[in-house]
Amino acid sequence: MREAPIGVFDSGVGGLSVLAEIQRLLPNESLLYVSDGGHIPYGEKTPAFIRQRCSVMAEFFQQQGAKALVLACNTATVAGVADLRRDYPDWPIVGMEPAVKPAAAATRSGVVGVLATTGTLQSAKFAALLDRFATDVRVITQPCPGLVELIESGDLHSAALSTLLQGYVEPLLAAGADTIILGCTHYPFLKPLLKRMLPEHISLIDTGAAVARQLQRLLAERELLAEGVARDTQFWTSAQPEQFRNILPILWNTSGVVRSFDL
Repeated sequence: MREAPIGVFDSGVGGLSVLAEIQRLLPNESLLYVSDGGHIPYGEKTPAFIRQRCSVMAEFFQQQGAKALVLACNTATVAGVADLRRDYPDWPIVGMEPAVKPAAAATRSGVVGVLATTGTLQSAKFAALLDRFATDVRVITQPCPGLVELIESGDLHSAALSTLLQGYVEPLLAAGADTIILGCTHYPFLKPLLKRMLPEHISLIDTGAAVARQLQRLLAERELLAEGVARDTQFWTSAQPEQFRNILPILWNTSGVVRSFDL
């Protein structure tokens, strides 16, 4: 089982930002990635629908012999991770959550901004994070419709993207936020643009590296850390494979074989 792969999925290509952190920390691990791009964006779907998709993904990765599962999607984690942990109690499962705790510790102004999908911001899990970790800071939330779709198309630099992103960031800056949480796995791909757009003192926080560390911990506890040479990462998508294949060199910095996922 040590050399078995790790399954990672997201509603689209955003989870590639998490996949990169896993590969960086755990270079010996073989990775499987599914983009559920045929059903994007999860942030606008019902929790019941997202739970059903999570179940489909989990079954697929079980069939592939994955030794662990990573939900590289905040919205999927909110809706589905509890059910998956109940259904697969012996399987290491790692989810995402907006980095409220480190952001609350990092802010000097006492104001934290959150860029996220509507589904994440409206969830009980996000409300619980605020209740637990943000009692001493002011949190300004900003839903960001349209960003995921632009990133999915490979757009990281256009004037239209910049205008949309500027409109989402300005209310956070106006409220005095000096720390901004990137509450969707797609958004780390916008870091270069955000850093050009924001004053130098603004901190950007995402959770990809923390997810990789948690995965490492769970695998180590079960003596499942790989010791051999990693196999090439395998990709699937429920959207058009050609679309995902074209975006891989942009977001993953290399090309790869992309198969159709049609469960």
